[in-house]
Amino acid sequence: MAILEIDCPVCGEVLELTGEDRSELEVGDAIVCENCNAEMEVVRNEGQDFEVELLGILTTCPNCHQEFDVTEEMLAAAPTVQDGSGQETSLVRCPHCQAGVELSFEEQPEDQLGT
Repeated sequence: MAILEIDCPVCGEVLELTGEDRSELEVGDAIVCENCNAEMEVVRNEGQDFEVELLGILTTCPNCHQEFDVTEEMLAAAPTVQDGSGQETSLVRCPHCQAGVELSFEEQPEDQLGT
């Protein structure tokens, strides 16, 4: 069976799904990127049509050490700041302790995708 390649909407990592993988997935199931822990929901899995939607990015708060999902809504509302190296980061609030958590996303160069 053919392998379906999906680009992670967060880091660009190529996720490969075999025909067997697709046959086991139902609408509402989640796929997690092994590279950045972005969680995507299967919203369509019919014949040749396959579509996922970003649910959130699993991260751990450095203050209280609790895991939480960073959603698109959280990122959209988060202010951006510059870290010590001058790189822009998003400042989100931990839902458990309300600590500010700086998140930065690095895109892989295209020649490294899928390797």
